[in-house]
Amino acid sequence: MIHKHLKYYADHLKGDVPAGIVVFLVALPLCLGIAMASGAPLFSGLIAGLIGGLVVAWLSGSQLSVSGPAAGLTVIVLNAIEQLGSFQGFLTALVIAGFLQMVLGFLRAGIIASFFPASVIEGMLAAIGLILIMKQLPHAAGYDANYVGDESYMADTALSSLHAMVDSLKAISPGALVISSVGLLIMILWELSWFKKRKLFTLIPGPLVAVAWGVAYNLTAMKLAPEWAVINPNHMVTLPVLDHPTALFDQFVFPDWSFLANSQIYTVAVTMTIIASLETLLSLEAVDKLDPLKRIAPTNRELRAQGIGNMISGMIGGLPITAVIVRSSANINAGGRTRIACFVHGLCLLISLLFFARYLNYIPLACLAAILLQTGYKLAKPKVFMHFYKKGWSQFLPFVITVGAILATDLLEGMAIGMAVGLIFVIMANYHAAITLTQDGSHYVLSLNKDVSFLNKALLRKFILRIEADSTVVIDASKAGFIDPDIVETIEDFLATAPDDNISVKLIDFHGKEKIKKHEGHVVLNGRGKKPHAAA
Repeated sequence: MIHKHLKYYADHLKGDVPAGIVVFLVALPLCLGIAMASGAPLFSGLIAGLIGGLVVAWLSGSQLSVSGPAAGLTVIVLNAIEQLGSFQGFLTALVIAGFLQMVLGFLRAGIIASFFPASVIEGMLAAIGLILIMKQLPHAAGYDANYVGDESYMADTALSSLHAMVDSLKAISPGALVISSVGLLIMILWELSWFKKRKLFTLIPGPLVAVAWGVAYNLTAMKLAPEWAVINPNHMVTLPVLDHPTALFDQFVFPDWSFLANSQIYTVAVTMTIIASLETLLSLEAVDKLDPLKRIAPTNRELRAQGIGNMISGMIGGLPITAVIVRSSANINAGGRTRIACFVHGLCLLISLLFFARYLNYIPLACLAAILLQTGYKLAKPKVFMHFYKKGWSQFLPFVITVGAILATDLLEGMAIGMAVGLIFVIMANYHAAITLTQDGSHYVLSLNKDVSFLNKALLRKFILRIEADSTVVIDASKAGFIDPDIVETIEDFLATAPDDNISVKLIDFHGKEKIKKHEGHVVLNGRGKKPHAAA
């Protein structure tokens, strides 16, 4: 068994290692930006990224999901630190949240993810793609106000992104524009069949070449044509430089356990547990949709893995960890196929912190923007919208409403709105399909086709009113697994009044489902010839 697993990972190693490097390059500035936006020490974001890659990658049941600090929790973290008045107190709350998340995994709460319809999940992915495109265009133009915005789902996401896009047109950096444009062109060419057929090009992923191009261009331009170089520090990766490798341990911050007596940390812990778990489950469901090998990750195991990861992160001064869809999408887009890619991303974070921070600071953010622009397009390409349009309004409306709601609000609120719309269509479909009435002269067949709930009572009454006097009616429950008491009561009322209109009623297969009371009239039970006063 061990040999089989090793061979499985070895077979995908040539794609996983470069993909892990690409994810690392995307994750690096995000870890720093999310920490800054959370009002936490910069190193707390890097610690969370390390744990997500080195620990959660192996505990998780997902082969492609990448875990790390999530921008969706920045507001919660910022408010919690301000509310508690201490970052160390916040870490205590994070350890508790991790424990609660692990408990949810053992309680099998991961099943929640299965209740999200495909149209809503795909809508979430398309919305994230559009957010990426809107937020990366300013970076591609060299207008870098705040890198954390690339993954955030704040209430003003769409509006602020549009303003930033307009502002970026007034402050274009020629060097950044050249780097991002050529980097994007490189990745587009790498996707062409001619390049895919060449072994040399398949060994090196396009995003990695785009990063190498950005560094090479910037270093060359700074010497030969400074006006075309990306010289603004805000346009570059900014990684803290450690004096020596052991200085990493000096960056650890530990929880203040005296806060256990503060009731506020339990409110913070429960809030983080709920939000982090929902974001993880939604991201996991989305990653399964994107997986080229169509694998399904165990959600309960993922909750346990994230819980352990958050406990460790809280113990040494890190931010909350969730499965993150943008980095996971970049992983899949770059050719990652197993958990090795996520582990490599964590390993690269560790090595870069210890030894190569000063060299990674030569990477322009513009080439990372090009990588995320391509990822955003793949998530929200027109083909996806056309696919759901062809499926009909019952699929298309929940899809586009989810997209619009996420852009207008945030991830969780948008998903809730999408779910509500999807549920309406499910109710409508069930409303018409659960009960049918067919007529042949004076003979009627009223069929209960599947589970019949109180929502179908109005439809049942409508059909009963169509039944004319001096007729025979068969009420067939053979296909119904469940019949709501309200439906039974409506049928009983019909049986009570049927003799007045000389209507003969035959009940089929009600036995063992719901008891139909005895009524005066022409009632036959299950077709066995029982005459008036029969009961099921």
